[in-house]
Amino acid sequence: MRQGILVVVMAVGLCSCTRHKMNGPARPAAPRTINPTIERQIVNARYAGEGDYQLRGLQSRLATDPDNLSVRLELARHYESLGSRELAVEHYRLAAARFPESAEVQLGMAKCLRAMGLRSEAAEGLERFLERRPQAGPECVSWVAILRDEMGQLEQGEAAHRGAVKLAPGQDRWHNNLGYNLLQQKRYGEAAEEFRKALELAPDSAIARNNLGLALAAEPEEALRYWEKGTDKATAHSNLAAVLIEQGRVAEARKEVEIALGYNRNHAAALANLRLLAQLDGKPTAIPTQQGPRPAWKRFLSAFWREFAGLEEPPRAAAGPSVAR
Repeated sequence: MRQGILVVVMAVGLCSCTRHKMNGPARPAAPRTINPTIERQIVNARYAGEGDYQLRGLQSRLATDPDNLSVRLELARHYESLGSRELAVEHYRLAAARFPESAEVQLGMAKCLRAMGLRSEAAEGLERFLERRPQAGPECVSWVAILRDEMGQLEQGEAAHRGAVKLAPGQDRWHNNLGYNLLQQKRYGEAAEEFRKALELAPDSAIARNNLGLALAAEPEEALRYWEKGTDKATAHSNLAAVLIEQGRVAEARKEVEIALGYNRNHAAALANLRLLAQLDGKPTAIPTQQGPRPAWKRFLSAFWREFAGLEEPPRAAAGPSVAR
């Protein structure tokens, strides 16, 4: 205790020439801020130690039953949940050594490597596994394709996607994934065909329908027809505008935004697209008052008010927010 007081007094003496007499016990030092990285290491160490009862239980079960695959996978996933992916990968590798034919182990390890940014290692590991087990299942093949796509290796990805479709032609997701690969290669017609196949297998798939709209963006009427099946007209036209903006077709995009706002003046996505267009073409963000010819009943009502009430037309309520269905 005396040593602690002496340190405090010396610190004060260094900061001031005035001497102070201490009349009471020394105050405790203010807590220091811990570096977040160090704090995380401490937390991880605590989790990896006796404080993590789930981890201790898994380790105990594995020690008594080392051939229990489900426990090994659960242990690896637990380390992933703690952020210890390096330890998780090591446990996946140990599991792969004991269970070399397990597709579940290979997929878990590939996904963990992908989360660590090691996509090439993940893809190559799955490919080596598929050389031994070519009929392991479409999911392994599809993950090879996804990893190749993410690395920008679209031709290799396409070959793997087609392999997944060949193994399970009745699964809509494999057709959708192949279509998205073709879409990235700007092979819009082939992509649209795959998305149509996906929709034939799963008519309610919003993902396949939206992707088909992207593939058909060169044919606006066809794209709108598919988008409108899953949403309202304002959203459909705003979606088409977003695609046209991405393609650099600014004038066409502005027309689609104006149509969308004609249906719903408060449509948030359409208003955002309008602001973006103003930056691109320098034109004002004017919102159209109406879109297309008005119905006969509206024209009659306006004429009635002009004739008998001296008004151009009755006040109109602001459009409400659109609801995606």
